[in-house]
Amino acid sequence: MRLRTTISYLLFPLTMWYAVGVAVRNILYGLGMKKQQSAAIATVGVGNLCVGGSGKTPHTEYMLELLSPMVRTAVLSRGYKRQSAGYQQDDGSHDAGLLGDEAAMVAQRHPETIVAVCKDRCEGIARLSELPDEERPEVVLLDDAFQYRRLKPNINVLLTEYRRPYSRDRILPYGSLREFRGGCYRASVVVVTKSPARLNPIERHNLEQELKLKNYQRVYFSYLNYLPLRTLDGQEAKAELRGIDRALVVTGIAHPSSLLDEVRLHCKAQHLAFPDHHDYTQHDVERIAEAFKAMPGERKIVLTTEKDAVKLCRLKVDFPLYVQPVKVAFHKDAEADFDSFLVATVKENISFLRKLNTWARPKSLKPEE
Repeated sequence: MRLRTTISYLLFPLTMWYAVGVAVRNILYGLGMKKQQSAAIATVGVGNLCVGGSGKTPHTEYMLELLSPMVRTAVLSRGYKRQSAGYQQDDGSHDAGLLGDEAAMVAQRHPETIVAVCKDRCEGIARLSELPDEERPEVVLLDDAFQYRRLKPNINVLLTEYRRPYSRDRILPYGSLREFRGGCYRASVVVVTKSPARLNPIERHNLEQELKLKNYQRVYFSYLNYLPLRTLDGQEAKAELRGIDRALVVTGIAHPSSLLDEVRLHCKAQHLAFPDHHDYTQHDVERIAEAFKAMPGERKIVLTTEKDAVKLCRLKVDFPLYVQPVKVAFHKDAEADFDSFLVATVKENISFLRKLNTWARPKSLKPEE
């Protein structure tokens, strides 16, 4: 902790320059000197203020599963650390090299949904708008788009982690915020993620007060529901955490503490951490195998996340490797309210855009020059 504090103080001058740049950019958008564009398709932005780890993709999937039975829904993300360029759409291969690990995971789990990636979200929306009528989405979920100011979503859902709320953080590189805390007021919904499954009402109230939200903003608390283990090819596994002695937990995610806490409820856990969005190689697999062999006991497994699995499945693995699926759940007193609000708002926006289209053909979003 002392080392981190010392490094933070040394980086403070860089923080000042970064903060000035972010402030100027947001002021220009606020004054209208930098133009924002609204899409001809209903859009829901999902993002956070900090760097990684708030659960954007699981929450995007939650909203996808809620909306897709009612309206044609697509997912558009940047495709972080993919090997492709420009606009790309899943071709059925769920390739992490083409889409990036998180988008590939969504495509694999939801093959009936259009999953696309494009650094320029305006271009991505324009390309989705050009699809045939029977394929064109009625609503697009924008994964990790809170700082993409050029596109103005109809609904902005801001996520902040229960253990690391933006109210206790600082701007980069002194802290981990991408922009000032005041950016939270662009959101119509704030979700406190990875909260305890049994949430203390007093702690919940205190955190709500700490976030200092406005009257027009709704706040919800969600948690991660850990599902039965699956094999690397997606099949239900016979193994259970409570039936083993040790697990080697392999992660390439920003904040693996919630997963480690869950594993340690059932067995002993050893953690092998890789950088967030790590692109695994056969050498990494050999390193994992060595760590697994070095673990004592017979009843042991290797456990990883769904995001890591989409890249590990391309490699040759000769040890018992299992995947821990997770699903977002809202506390029972909030789930129905969140669902009804999101569905009603999305349908209202779809209806408005349909009426607008009968009067005038909307201008296509122009790709960023």
